[in-house]
Amino acid sequence: MAIAATFDNGAANIRRGQLVRRNRFELLWTNKKILFIALFASFGGFEYGYQQGVLGQSLVMYKFKENFPKLVASAGATGWLTSILQLGGWIGSLTAGVFGEVFSRKHTMFAACCWVILGSYLYTGAKAGQVGWLYAGRFFTGIGVGTFSGVGPLYNAELAAPEIRGTLVSFYQFATILGIMSSFWIGYGSNYIGGTGSTQSDIAWRLPTIIQGIPPVCLAFGIWFMPYSPRWLIKAGKDEKALKTLAFLRNLPIDDELVQIEYLEIKAEALFEKRAFAKAFPNLSAKEEGSVWVEQIAQYANCFRTKDNFKRVATAWLVMFFQQWSGIDAIIYYATNVFVSLGLSSVTVAMLATGVTGVVFFVSTLPAMVIIDKVGRKPMLLIGSAVMGISMILVGIIVAKFRHDWVHHAAAGWVAVAFIWVYIAGFGATWGPVSWTLVSEIFPLSIRAKGASIGASSNWINNFAIAFFVPPMFASWAWGTYIFFAVFLAVGLVWVWWYLPETKNRTLEEMDRVFGSHSSEEDARLLAEAQTDVGLTAFLNRGQESKEDLKLGTEYVEKV
Repeated sequence: MAIAATFDNGAANIRRGQLVRRNRFELLWTNKKILFIALFASFGGFEYGYQQGVLGQSLVMYKFKENFPKLVASAGATGWLTSILQLGGWIGSLTAGVFGEVFSRKHTMFAACCWVILGSYLYTGAKAGQVGWLYAGRFFTGIGVGTFSGVGPLYNAELAAPEIRGTLVSFYQFATILGIMSSFWIGYGSNYIGGTGSTQSDIAWRLPTIIQGIPPVCLAFGIWFMPYSPRWLIKAGKDEKALKTLAFLRNLPIDDELVQIEYLEIKAEALFEKRAFAKAFPNLSAKEEGSVWVEQIAQYANCFRTKDNFKRVATAWLVMFFQQWSGIDAIIYYATNVFVSLGLSSVTVAMLATGVTGVVFFVSTLPAMVIIDKVGRKPMLLIGSAVMGISMILVGIIVAKFRHDWVHHAAAGWVAVAFIWVYIAGFGATWGPVSWTLVSEIFPLSIRAKGASIGASSNWINNFAIAFFVPPMFASWAWGTYIFFAVFLAVGLVWVWWYLPETKNRTLEEMDRVFGSHSSEEDARLLAEAQTDVGLTAFLNRGQESKEDLKLGTEYVEKV
């Protein structure tokens, strides 16, 4: 859902429809420049996904275990090595919103590249026994990928025309899943370097991390040739440069009506945000006018000032809480270990099964991105919780019954592996895309960016807890770990059924009715005033369009 376009900008949308009269695929095909920029910026999403799968591959390799025996032998140490990435990611995601406003989205992404490059090669450079280098590498990489998660999708959204915004933002999720799948198969292939036993080369476990550092190096160089966000330029007072950037991105002259409408819409939204801040913090706004740091911090505080705002923040936080405690990242991080524990004949076969997991994840997510606006958020989450919960229960039962004698019950082990794949498919088709969509669409404009940032931070902090506690849980509870996640899936199902409202095809004004609040109605009034003051209303009202143009424009808006 394109949040920036969800206010009642009917006149602007209809006029845009009259001017564009092309579907999103035609727009992308005729403007490959914006497509390339969005794909290139999505390298950050690739890094995020790649990190979720790369460590689990190293942990089972012969040379890694030989170089760091105490680390591999300790469930607590393994948990810390995995979870310290999430701790860094939590810090990066929370600070990304502030740094992105102060230093620009583009420069913040450059900083994220530097963190990932530093972390990747600290990790790669660790010698036998130098566990500290591994921890430092994972932590710094976490800061980088967390920053990417907070600013990357926002950058793509702000560069895209309203008609193709959803498509371009989805590239980030697509790149994330592609990163997960790639890490699984790269790990599987590098495991053969020098052999899978005592002859294995050290490069076997280092190569996946070396490859991890290549995309951020490319992005760090290329980002200097990428445009600034037009929205950030306007907020920074660089109106002329913003107008030129919009014209460049749309492949249109500066005086084109489409460019002018979009420019005035962005300018109105920037004025709205300034006035909304002044309304929420009149004394602070007057005292600290011009201090972007104070404004950014105060906007976080605004998320908790009223019951209406807090209710939506709590919803976003709980959506990510239940997403993580479904156990998804536990399976992704430790997939190879999980498959070894299910009795697969060798580490190599387990790594192959892990590679298939990545493919299942990738394939199952694609149709979800198509049907989410037709089926709705709530039905998808309910179905996903049921499928994933049943799969976890069945795996738990199989492990409880056969884990002491997998040699004679290899078929049962493969059945358990199959249900893990069903579980992954269930997540990829439901909780994966739906949770991020909900976090991005439930907030009123005045707290949208900061509310979404808090929702993303919930993903990271709960991810941290999962990564830290799961190794000891698998070691102590074995089959009970799967039942544990099934219980959380059941609780999540009940929460979705009784508490979570359906938000399919809702505007922000309708979100007020959904959540029983009035935040968006007040925001809409402030935005309308800003649109009048910057001249957007007058620009749209000049002249009279033919009824046929109006009809075509309305049909276009309904279609898009």
